[in-house]
Amino acid sequence: MNALRGETAVAASGAPHDVVLRAVGIRKQYGHVVAVRDSDFELRRGEILSVIGDNGAGKSSLIKVLSGDVIPDAGQIYLNGAEVAFKSPKDAQRAGIETVYQDLAMVPDLDIASNLYLGREKRFSGGLGSVLRMLDSRAMQKHAQQSLDDLGISTLQSITQRVETLSGGQRQTVAVARAAIFGTNVVIMDEPTAALGVRETKGVLDLIRSIRDAGRSVVLISHDIPSVYEISDHIHIHRLGRRIALRTPADQSMNDLVGVMTGALPAD
Repeated sequence: MNALRGETAVAASGAPHDVVLRAVGIRKQYGHVVAVRDSDFELRRGEILSVIGDNGAGKSSLIKVLSGDVIPDAGQIYLNGAEVAFKSPKDAQRAGIETVYQDLAMVPDLDIASNLYLGREKRFSGGLGSVLRMLDSRAMQKHAQQSLDDLGISTLQSITQRVETLSGGQRQTVAVARAAIFGTNVVIMDEPTAALGVRETKGVLDLIRSIRDAGRSVVLISHDIPSVYEISDHIHIHRLGRRIALRTPADQSMNDLVGVMTGALPAD
């Protein structure tokens, strides 16, 4: 088990009751390249956990394992204390784990409500839905608007607005909101503030906080260390394919975080 400053190490035989997602000894190898090297991971209920690491550290591969996009060669994953084995992203989604990737996976010429329900469209009951496969657009729009209101999102003019008319920050907001609506256990975000301006970054960070405050657990993968330092409850530092440290902003300066991440400072 990795040495963790300021944290109690979690034994492989058990975990604290507040851990919603846990991985033990995850390994993923591509030919001669070991992307994830016997790595551990713990995400507590109702927290924002940031995962940081230099390029090539293996953090994206680890997150793909946790989201069902990659099947590990070894190791175990536990969700709410029960062992799970995701064979695809759909498996993870059915378990309440949603991921927002950098490409956002949206259809620009569809409206906001349609993008929020992309792949999960509501259909009319009875023959209209089962036989004619007609979509209940009004129901989707109503529920989408209520969900945005519950998340405190007020930067979108209309639920019927086409995504292609939105700014970069607004598109990111829609993608994060979609994950929050369906990610009943965990919401994973890959570089959600990349290429955003200061104002739009603040809006996305506020939305992440509101998701956390609603009781969901958030995993944030980011190179934006100031944002990580501002928003995180815990920080998972990944290097050479494994977790080398777990920190809290209260006991580590930003410069020290970067030092540990790059290897300039020791992990323990």
